[in-house]
Amino acid sequence: MGFVSEFKEFIAKGNVLDLAVGVIIGGAFGNIVKSLTDDILMPILSLLTGGLDFKDWFLALDGTTYKTLEEAKKAGAATINYGLFLNAVITFLLMAFAIFWLVKLANRFKRPQEVVAVDPGPTKDQVLLTEIRDALRNRS
Repeated sequence: MGFVSEFKEFIAKGNVLDLAVGVIIGGAFGNIVKSLTDDILMPILSLLTGGLDFKDWFLALDGTTYKTLEEAKKAGAATINYGLFLNAVITFLLMAFAIFWLVKLANRFKRPQEVVAVDPGPTKDQVLLTEIRDALRNRS
């Protein structure tokens, strides 16, 4: 099998196409979740916390005190940016919350799949007992 035909077979497989669609839809969905987090949830959180922002919470390792993280970086100081980490954790939690609610909402619009119950029929034991019963009835 040649390289081109192998490549065609690989691309034509359903899993590859499903993955490609998933990546594209995932990217678009990521933008929706980011907008929901940045444009709706974060302003509400900011309002509730009085505009508190953790980005300037840091520890300068050179022992000097700086007003902002940007000022410390301009001075070339090594910093532990625990405020940025805290912001990332809060953003993650908000995004997870937003995804949870979006998936929950999307699941409401899914059509329930009909479950068709198939009668399994009688077991071997039931067939044998039925034959015995019928044989006993016919003897009389």
